[in-house]
Amino acid sequence: MINKDTKVADVIEDPLFKGYGRLIFPTAFGRPSPSMPLSQAGSMLIYHNYVNTDTTLDVIRHMQKEAKAGRRIFYDIYTEAEKKRDPDKRDTGLFFFRGKPNAPFVLVCAGGGFYYVGAIHESFPHALELSRRGYNGFALIYRTRTADTACEDLARAIRFIFEHKAELEVDTEGYSLWGGSAGARMAAWLGAYGPGAFGEGELPRAAAVIMQYTGHSQYSRLDPPTYACVGDRDGIADWRVMKNRLECLETLGTDTEFHLYPGLRHGFGLGVGTKAEGWLDDAVRFWERNRKRKKAHRRR
Repeated sequence: MINKDTKVADVIEDPLFKGYGRLIFPTAFGRPSPSMPLSQAGSMLIYHNYVNTDTTLDVIRHMQKEAKAGRRIFYDIYTEAEKKRDPDKRDTGLFFFRGKPNAPFVLVCAGGGFYYVGAIHESFPHALELSRRGYNGFALIYRTRTADTACEDLARAIRFIFEHKAELEVDTEGYSLWGGSAGARMAAWLGAYGPGAFGEGELPRAAAVIMQYTGHSQYSRLDPPTYACVGDRDGIADWRVMKNRLECLETLGTDTEFHLYPGLRHGFGLGVGTKAEGWLDDAVRFWERNRKRKKAHRRR
């Protein structure tokens, strides 16, 4: 059984994660020191705070359990031919946290300033928590070359899930896009413009976008219902920008919900042990409300 003293490198090299172990932790700045324990994994996430070791252990133990049971937890979203043409696409893919068969899905994008993907703190825990509530959770590892390439990967991931919904046993109706920081920008762009704008063809758009701490200020009538949360000591994403954007969306008739947490800095993830703990409950209620509205509208 892994513990806080287990080496990060040992998790990356775990035979259970063969072929994708390197994607579990952000390695954009190189592999971690062979001596780095999981209790220090947060030092790899330079833009994040409040990285919780127990949460990290929970995620990895769950992934190990699923892999030992023979359940697939990682999916390539690009073909070998596509990866050969663009080698950077080899470091992309979807981690799947299964919920109930044929339940709706959630796709989560961690942030990292388009320099790294902080999935171990900002998308794996979210997807796992949502799977425990019955939803099918996906966490995307995307190219950090540019915001455009990251969005292209998100568009491909959405298309992949739609094309493999029978195999994955997911309901694609009324899905939601979640993201923190840079990942929140991606969720907003795909929510507004859809996969077609990034080369992946026309597909239904998300029923809701769930955003954490981002300076994204663009908005239009195309934006879906949007939930946002942020701390008032965030030195990267000014909470006023987020609040103003949602107020502008409200004037366009878009459903929104905004939460501000006193004393919190950037990148709090699930917010375990902070004043933001439980924000995910609010986000799920917001998504469910708008998922049902979208479903009812389609039936008219």
